[in-house]
Amino acid sequence: MMATRGSLTYMCSIWSFFYGMRRQIGLLMFLLHVVNMVGGQIRYSIPEEMKKGSFIGNVAQDLGLDLKRLRSGRARIVTGENIHYTELKTDKGILVVNERIDREQLCGDVTPCSFSFEVILENPMELHRITVEVLDINDHAPVFPNKEKPISFEISESAAVGVQFPLQSADDLDVGQNALQDYILSPNDNFILKQHANPDGSKYCEIVLQRSLDREQHPHLSLKLIAVDGGTPQRSGTLNIDITVLDANDNIPVFNQSVYKASVMENTTKGSSIITVNATDADSGSNGLITYSLSKTKGSAGNIFTIDENTGTVYVSGQIDYEKDRKYEVRVEAKDQGGLIGTSKVIVDVFDVNDNAPVINIMSFSSPVSEDAPPGTTIAIMNIKDADSDNNGQIKCSIDGKLPFKIESSLTNYYNLISDQHFDRESVLDYNITITATDLGSPPLSSSTKLHLKISDVNDNAPLFDKNSYSAYITENNAPGISIFAVSARDSDWNQNARISYLLEDTQVSGSPVSNYVSLNSETGVLTAVRSFDYEQIKQLQIVVKAQDGGSPPLSSNATVKILIQDQNDNPPQVLYPVQTGGSLVAEMVPRSADVGYLVTKVVAVDVDSGQNAWLSYKLQKATDRALFEVGLQNGEIRTIRQVTDKDVVKQRLTVIVEDNGQPSRSATVIVNVAVADSFPEVLSEFTDFTHDKEYNDNLTFYLVLALAVVSFLFITCLVVIISVKIYRWRQSRILYHSNLPVIPYYPPRYSDTLGTGTLQHVYNYEVCRTTDSRKSDCKFGRAGSQNVLIMDPSSTGTMQRIQSEKSILDEPDSPIEVSWGNLASPLCLFVSLFLIFPFHS
Repeated sequence: MMATRGSLTYMCSIWSFFYGMRRQIGLLMFLLHVVNMVGGQIRYSIPEEMKKGSFIGNVAQDLGLDLKRLRSGRARIVTGENIHYTELKTDKGILVVNERIDREQLCGDVTPCSFSFEVILENPMELHRITVEVLDINDHAPVFPNKEKPISFEISESAAVGVQFPLQSADDLDVGQNALQDYILSPNDNFILKQHANPDGSKYCEIVLQRSLDREQHPHLSLKLIAVDGGTPQRSGTLNIDITVLDANDNIPVFNQSVYKASVMENTTKGSSIITVNATDADSGSNGLITYSLSKTKGSAGNIFTIDENTGTVYVSGQIDYEKDRKYEVRVEAKDQGGLIGTSKVIVDVFDVNDNAPVINIMSFSSPVSEDAPPGTTIAIMNIKDADSDNNGQIKCSIDGKLPFKIESSLTNYYNLISDQHFDRESVLDYNITITATDLGSPPLSSSTKLHLKISDVNDNAPLFDKNSYSAYITENNAPGISIFAVSARDSDWNQNARISYLLEDTQVSGSPVSNYVSLNSETGVLTAVRSFDYEQIKQLQIVVKAQDGGSPPLSSNATVKILIQDQNDNPPQVLYPVQTGGSLVAEMVPRSADVGYLVTKVVAVDVDSGQNAWLSYKLQKATDRALFEVGLQNGEIRTIRQVTDKDVVKQRLTVIVEDNGQPSRSATVIVNVAVADSFPEVLSEFTDFTHDKEYNDNLTFYLVLALAVVSFLFITCLVVIISVKIYRWRQSRILYHSNLPVIPYYPPRYSDTLGTGTLQHVYNYEVCRTTDSRKSDCKFGRAGSQNVLIMDPSSTGTMQRIQSEKSILDEPDSPIEVSWGNLASPLCLFVSLFLIFPFHS
């Protein structure tokens, strides 16, 4: 009856506890949009276990960016983790959940729990950090280790009141109000529950003997330990406690220290001893034998350390990593054979070792970069982390070599690679940048990464000629289209900016555009002659050639090309004196008393060519008396080479040839008339014939040509007439032959037929008057007394009368007319005779 009453009392207390802890259950309110916009950072708070696609925050609005900027800047999330818990919707500018977030898995018991990532925009580059705090929900109940197996205690009935019996701690993965809040012990008469707090905030409990045990009344006790959290709805876990009452072991083991402290370096090898604990038991025999053990603890400490149950030495049994846990706290139990347990605490501090090199992640890299980019342009954004702490985690960045870049820190663990001076692609096409991150540990650890940066070209270099002025040569009388010279310029730029075109500047040459003289190939720079040059007209051309590249805007430079025209021997010498005239005769007079070397005259000539083409030499080609005169080779002076005598002919004719020194040489001839006489009348009488002869020769040539033309014309006319007459006679004879009519000869008046042969009534007369000089002969022709000639043809029966008067003699239109060969032969013979006689007299 008493046991039943105790059970009912126990159950009522349990129900009253749960009803007392009842709270209103409702939907969990999101703590969202706690935004902190200081320094380009945003902070949001969300509960864990949200569904995928759940709204987190409006990033565009909170950062003050419009949606166009997010899309044009290719906004993206950058995180160093493999799991992307969030997703940025650039079309809406909002941040949503991408993966299920389990706060316990993400942070464990660390509070507050948050994760950070960066949003990077380009053109221009912007970097914003977003921190998302994950709020805990009560999704885990407190759990005891080995909850299926009850805890068993063997307690001597002689145990003194106040003896403590440590219990297993329950684990609750939740934190804060949702974590483990309280322990409840089922109602009993002997034990009460005593709770303690660890330095980390966790709780553990002990049952304390409040009333002495009576093995005779209760040899076995069963208790329940309930662990409850503070969440809504409240969750709990239960642990069964079995107590066996032993007889008479009334001393518990006692440690010599309540708290032991030790230190260990991370990465200490397994099996290394850390500390040795010591406990004593006042009992004797088996009740005084002590065994050591480590109680189950929260976290991973139970897997890191082990203890020798006999010696109490604590050893390392797992991997110690400072980056995971910087301090370990374990409870050591000393248990005697009578079941009494004494406890102590061991605190192990972990010292950091520089075992992590910096990790470099390239968040953004711009290549190529324009060579006109100003100093301070951001080339790359890097995230560099070192998992170590203190100096071991301090990072120093450097650039290998002497390069025009520097590194600046921006946000935490973020560094910007920035240009430090102007670029020049013509000097350096690209850069191989090695970035080294070194920590300050001892020894220091480092890591490096390489970037290949290309420099894009800008049209900042004008084309350059090798020289500012060029000289080209071309020989006159050249063929149009011949190449004269080729100019060449170079441009240090690249591609289209280095494509050079050649242009002629619009200049004037002798009042005409330069394009009338030369042309320029815009691609090759070859100058070509448009026309044939004449040295005597233009001796040189000076043109300006412009080289222009294909950049935007284009750059150009000029060069002067002087084209020197070289002379050719294309002009013969021109005689200036003596003047050669067509009508008058000029003669030089030499007295008969002239001595040797007497200067008769001087032949003066010029050559419009230049150089050696204009060097003239004079030679005597022909002379009436070569032994009397000579010509100076260089000066053209005609001098006597002997004494003039009375036997020398008065009229002297000298032919002087003037020759230049060109290749091939050209020459001119001049005739110099010299009179060897002492008086002018003597000279005049002698030289009169010269003029007359010249006039006579000119007239004779004219008459000869005229006579030849007339004779040729008459001859052809006669041939035509004869052929026509023959055809006519043949036709008439055919008509008479078929008509059978008699032919009666008809003799016109003033003509007679003598012995069947024709006679000419009048005679053609001519007289020839000759002089001692055959070139002055004259010939006169007489005219015939009648215009009528009768020619008889004995071989035919008919006669033909040729009348050169205006009226025809024939009265009958049907009378046959015949033309005799003799009638036409007489005038022809007359003209042939005149033509033959005239040349013989000439």
